[in-house]
Amino acid sequence: MPQIAIEWRKYASVNSSVRLEQGCMSIKISDLLQSCPAPVMEALAFILLGKMYRKAVSKTHVRRYNLYLNRREMRRDMQLVKQARGRKFISGPEGKVYDLAEVFGDLNERYFNGMMARPQLGWSRTRSSRLLGHFDPCHNAIIISRIFDQSKVEKAALELVMYHEMLHLKFPTEYRGARRCIHSAEFKAAEKEFDGWKEARELLKRL
Repeated sequence: MPQIAIEWRKYASVNSSVRLEQGCMSIKISDLLQSCPAPVMEALAFILLGKMYRKAVSKTHVRRYNLYLNRREMRRDMQLVKQARGRKFISGPEGKVYDLAEVFGDLNERYFNGMMARPQLGWSRTRSSRLLGHFDPCHNAIIISRIFDQSKVEKAALELVMYHEMLHLKFPTEYRGARRCIHSAEFKAAEKEFDGWKEARELLKRL
């Protein structure tokens, strides 16, 4: 049995980690979980040990932990902490080739009758080809990969990614027990209403 050192950390999320070095197990847990019930902490222990030893974790433990995180009060606390502690780089909408404010405004008129309130808009720090865009509800921001801010990239590809992130504003994440549904059936149906949806997806694949 190794020596165990547990430390509560003021993370911006509910991240937890475990490391085993020189006979000492170091565990760092978000202080958001300090008041959680013992069965939930036990479930987290099984999850962390499973990751460290690369062993399968019982679905019972995973479900119990996720159920706790998906509680309305917990989601509220997580969002407040992320707003207070988290750092968010937001470059602003203007790029070298495209202006995200103009793209958002045009799509807002075409698909949402101009009724969608504009969140913060910005370009990513790098030209990521894996994370093309994301909506951050805690900071109310849409961030688009700089890979699109090039003259060789067709506007339709950028528009489809922006439209996808705008749909996250219209269809927020749904929580069903231990499950989290990010892209509901309504979301997926609305995404296909984008003009030239298939053609734009092919443009994205080329990136």
